[in-house]
Amino acid sequence: MTKTQGNNSTSTTENGETSNETDSDTLSTVDRAVINAFQGGFPVVNRPFESAATALEDRGVDITPDELLNRIRTLNHNDVLSRFGALVNAEEIGGTATLVAMHAPKNRFDSVAEAVNDHREVAHNYEREHPHLNMWFVVSVADADRVETVLNEIEQETGQETYNMPKQQEFRVEAKFLLDGPIADGDIDCSDIGPTPEPINRRTLTPPERDLIVEIQGGLPISETPYHDVADAIEADPSWVIETIARFNLEGKIRRVGVVPNHYSLGYTENGMTVWDVPDAQVETIGPAVASLPFVTHCYHRPRHEDVWSYNFFAMTHGRSVEESERRIQMIHEIMNEHWDVTDDDWDSLFSTQILKKTGIRIDERATANTVS
Repeated sequence: MTKTQGNNSTSTTENGETSNETDSDTLSTVDRAVINAFQGGFPVVNRPFESAATALEDRGVDITPDELLNRIRTLNHNDVLSRFGALVNAEEIGGTATLVAMHAPKNRFDSVAEAVNDHREVAHNYEREHPHLNMWFVVSVADADRVETVLNEIEQETGQETYNMPKQQEFRVEAKFLLDGPIADGDIDCSDIGPTPEPINRRTLTPPERDLIVEIQGGLPISETPYHDVADAIEADPSWVIETIARFNLEGKIRRVGVVPNHYSLGYTENGMTVWDVPDAQVETIGPAVASLPFVTHCYHRPRHEDVWSYNFFAMTHGRSVEESERRIQMIHEIMNEHWDVTDDDWDSLFSTQILKKTGIRIDERATANTVS
């Protein structure tokens, strides 16, 4: 029942596994160590590359702070990284986002995609392999009431019904893309190197906090003192910037600070969204079990849609080959089978076949709407 993408060039890796040919094949051992290590968390201190280089040396990777900085700068320049910096948790910043599916007829697919993508609230849009719901997009808004308005507009413009699938429970959001090489488990976490401020139980942002979030959402400067550079950009005190970023990390407004790989450049071209019709009474048990699998990057409980969509559990995986993706999906299947007898009708896998839009979720608008003086 697993669907696959075609037209991928493949090669054989050192461990005998078939994988897609990408620029990752040319990465040095040290580059691989850097990419693996710092998806876990980067120091939030005045000169973070010094502490980070020490952490690598403690794991047997010989590198100086300047060499580490230059390697990350080069990886970023060559698009091996999407960016270096903070992964902002938009849900904790303000507003909302939701996943939406719809059917785009083949003879009107391009025009439907254009109409959907013309909405600035649509952040991501993918074509996925499914006999009916072949278009999946994310609507991100500052005001939750705006979602219904946007979907009504899309339905009127396209003549197609939309199926809103908002997140009901999040079990995992941790997209790590690891490579063969040193620190293959990605288990270096330097996020505790820095201040440990007390969390503040406040859902809203202050104007300076909003300015900080907007400044860092696209990445940090790759310099000896990135947090000081951010402070200069927003005319803030560097110690306040460092302490606030550390606090945001503790509060969940920032998921982590570190390197953010471009997973396509690393060969993770197989983007599989597996969906499951999990018995409602089993969701709370199965969610953490599936989320514990290290290759599951996103794991959610979402609503069903009667007579159209019977699945209520989503687990996203990425693989470097069709075979790797299928093995990973099978491991999810095995966990499911431990809790109930899964039939072929109880699950599906929807691989992406085309990126239709990917512009980000406009954190600046959501942060601004959630800011109080």
